[in-house]
Amino acid sequence: MAGIAIILDLWRKNPSFCSPHTALHSSGLLSATAAAASAAAAAPFASRFLFGSPKIPVAYCDAGAAITEDYIPNFGKVPGSIFQHDAIKYTTKEYNIELKPLFSAFELRALAMTSLRSFLMFYLPLLEPDMSTEDDDDDFPQDSPEQRRLDLVVPFKKSVKQIVRETTVVTTRRILERLAVHYVSRRMAWKLLKDVPKSATRKAQRGLPTTVYFFRVSRTTLRGHFLGVAASWIVQIGIEIYRYFNRIMNSKEEDSDGVNKAKEAKVLGKKVTGITIRCGASLVFASIGAGIGATTVRPSIGQWIGCAVGDLAGPIVVSFCLDRALHLDL
Repeated sequence: MAGIAIILDLWRKNPSFCSPHTALHSSGLLSATAAAASAAAAAPFASRFLFGSPKIPVAYCDAGAAITEDYIPNFGKVPGSIFQHDAIKYTTKEYNIELKPLFSAFELRALAMTSLRSFLMFYLPLLEPDMSTEDDDDDFPQDSPEQRRLDLVVPFKKSVKQIVRETTVVTTRRILERLAVHYVSRRMAWKLLKDVPKSATRKAQRGLPTTVYFFRVSRTTLRGHFLGVAASWIVQIGIEIYRYFNRIMNSKEEDSDGVNKAKEAKVLGKKVTGITIRCGASLVFASIGAGIGATTVRPSIGQWIGCAVGDLAGPIVVSFCLDRALHLDL
């Protein structure tokens, strides 16, 4: 500061100090003069003997002094200069949602598999040999061929009903998927519609510990299997409500209509509770089974097998435990 004051004093007393060979530095000297004036305005009391006391008070605001160039007020307005060196490291995750066709259950392959499974479910028990005839004594008369003739109409009706039920469940799930895409966040919809076997394979490639891998596969299966269980629950509840109103309409000839309605409503509530418990058990056991299968077997196949086994075993295990412990027939 004292050096700048000496230079200014020499320049004032000796005009030739600013010669042609120093004219090029005049702009720098003026800048230094402005800097000295600014410093004089903010000079402390101890150095005012050089600059004097300023007549015009100057106020400074340092509110933005601590803000650097990397300050990010809003993530949506982040400048590209921040990520230009780490573009791969800081890329945002994209949630690609692929919706299946609404009537995918009526496609040729899916409908053929559903029909084959339904017919085998109800016609295979008819192929089992009747072991009761081997234990009978010869003194008892044998049944006539007309009495031993198999009834093929009842299994056919049951198979058709099973096909209609499964196609309705799949179509209901497709509707729920579209509702999830429109009414929940994109991230949550992506988790609900995720391909769980492929996700289990990707998680296996990360080298996670066994417990962490089991927990994450179970959690992913819980989310991915939720819409399927919810669709099954809606269809079963709809069937029970239809049966309830059908029984009410068919019982008009009885005198005590109020008692019958109350009784039927109680039966409906019991069935709804049982369906809810079985669907919840199916969801929980499917998630646990998927985690166990993906951990013990190959990730994709093990997850699929464990999910299927848990889905089937969950309602049976819960119903058996409630029947033994609380004597509740679900």
